[in-house]
Amino acid sequence: METVLIKYLGRHVNEEVQIQGWLFNKRSSGKIRFIIIRDGSGQVQGTLVKSETDPELFELAGAVAQESSIRVKGIVREEPRAPSGYELTVTGLEIVSPAKDYPITLKEHGVEFLADRRHLWIRGPRQASVLRIRSEIEQAIRDFFYERDFILADTPIITTLAAEGTTTLFEIDYHGEKAYLAQTGQLYSEATAMALGRVYNFGPVFRAEKSKTRRHLLEFWMVEAEMAYCDHEQNLKLQEELVYYIIQRVLKKNWLELKTLKRDVNKLEAVKLPFPRISYSEAVKFLQEQGEDFKWGDDFGAPHETILSNKYESPVFVHRYPAEIKAFYMKPDPEDPKVVLGADLLAPEGYGEIIGGGQRIDDPELLQQRLKEHNLPEEEFQWYLDLRRYGSVPHAGFGLGIERTVAWICGLEHVREAIPFPRMLYRLRP
Repeated sequence: METVLIKYLGRHVNEEVQIQGWLFNKRSSGKIRFIIIRDGSGQVQGTLVKSETDPELFELAGAVAQESSIRVKGIVREEPRAPSGYELTVTGLEIVSPAKDYPITLKEHGVEFLADRRHLWIRGPRQASVLRIRSEIEQAIRDFFYERDFILADTPIITTLAAEGTTTLFEIDYHGEKAYLAQTGQLYSEATAMALGRVYNFGPVFRAEKSKTRRHLLEFWMVEAEMAYCDHEQNLKLQEELVYYIIQRVLKKNWLELKTLKRDVNKLEAVKLPFPRISYSEAVKFLQEQGEDFKWGDDFGAPHETILSNKYESPVFVHRYPAEIKAFYMKPDPEDPKVVLGADLLAPEGYGEIIGGGQRIDDPELLQQRLKEHNLPEEEFQWYLDLRRYGSVPHAGFGLGIERTVAWICGLEHVREAIPFPRMLYRLRP
């Protein structure tokens, strides 16, 4: 008898199969018992009719406790009313390991109660659906870059550099030397791009922000692309193609998970290419027209991003920010040096910035000047300056935050659900 994943039951209609998983829930109407089994790939309901089932098997199905690990044998049946379209007529049940007094019962629990038991909370259908969608998003990203001849070039997590400002660094002791957890892998990706042309890195980054909002984590995952011989416009085009690719992939592959999450897929299907664009100056004018007390040179907060993104069904690029509020490496716009050739991509529905990117300074003297203006130690950036001294080229790149992207696509209220084990201002465990 073949052991199969629940997600593939449709390939085995009218066949007897075995499932290895856990008991999510059970119910009984006296003469019929239903057990809901999960195995990580999905859920299926198993049915036992008393008059047609061995008495011992029928009693065992009634006795097994929530979250006990079980092996279940049964015949696959088509059932249009079932979420996946299939059910199991149970012919055998083995308890691998019993569970007793499982703490997360099928009732409402507070967020802190669930967060303290995150290691168990992720077993629920909602959280498991989010994590399966996250996995598909990450695979889609890898496939997107692979299909376009990008090279995956990993970057260090321990660094001596501050790329996104010195106020959000996690400092560590590196054998007596001061070092930091990486805020980004971008600077190193610029180096690998000069060796390999088109590269990306994919891993965790760290920001010691004192933020306690639904959009912020202190440890999150980011995919960062960097391209030699690439300008601002080409950079924007690649970003929108990537986001559109991700959405289409999830709509195709994760329709059942989106249904479990009760996500309004019409809003995802409404996303179209090309994405709308608005300059920072135009955005400031619009915010002021909406009655916001916002001055040119201010940085957007969450309410401002929400107001701007609510104008559009697709994500919107806000481009050409003031140079003073952007990172030292951003290339000034030749037509207006007060602003930079960079953009943030704001997701619809109030989810905020999911991508930040731009063209990089490729002139060594200007980069040296920017380092001084930002009070950054030039000696630590000598290798970075070398990239401009030895065969500098126009180059650009961007970083996409995985958790915010997952939160938007899944329709989550908080990014803490978009990662298996979130690290927040007051959350270090489990």
